Amino acid sequence: MSQIASRLACSLLLCLGVAAAGHAQSVGDTAATRFATLDKNSDGVVSEDEYDGSALFRTLDADHNYRVTVEEVQALLGPDRDGQLTAADRIRVADLNGDGELSDEEVRRVAEMRFQSLDTNHDNDLTLAELQVGFWRP
Repeated sequence: MSQIASRLACSLLLCLGVAAAGHAQSVGDTAATRFATLDKNSDGVVSEDEYDGSALFRTLDADHNYRVTVEEVQALLGPDRDGQLTAADRIRVADLNGDGELSDEEVRRVAEMRFQSLDTNHDNDLTLAELQVGFWRP
C-alpha cells in the first residue's frame, strides 16, 4: 500500500471514531466532541484500549455478518460532504484484500495506524491537543 493510501486508510477511524465509543450513531463534527466520546473513563486522555478498532467494527457491521460494506459505512456517515472521502473511498483505501468490504482485522489495523499517527509524543495516550492537530489530517 502506498504512503498516500496508508494515510487515507488511517483517516477511516478518525471519521468514524465516535461510533466506536457506542455513545452516538452520528459522527461528531469537532475534535472535542469525538474526544469526549472516545474518553470512556473521562480521565482526560484516550488510551489505545479506548480507541478500540473491534468496537468500531461491531458498530459498523450493522447486519452482523462479519463484513463491513459501503452501505453500512454510508449509513453511519450520513450524506457525503464536499471535500471528504466517500464511504466507497474509505472502504477502498482500507481494504487490504480487495474484496470491497472490511473485515474486523482490516478495521483494527486502520484504527491502530490512526492511533499511532495521532499519538505524536508516542506515550500511548491521546490528548485533546493531539486529536485536534490531526483531526482533519488523513
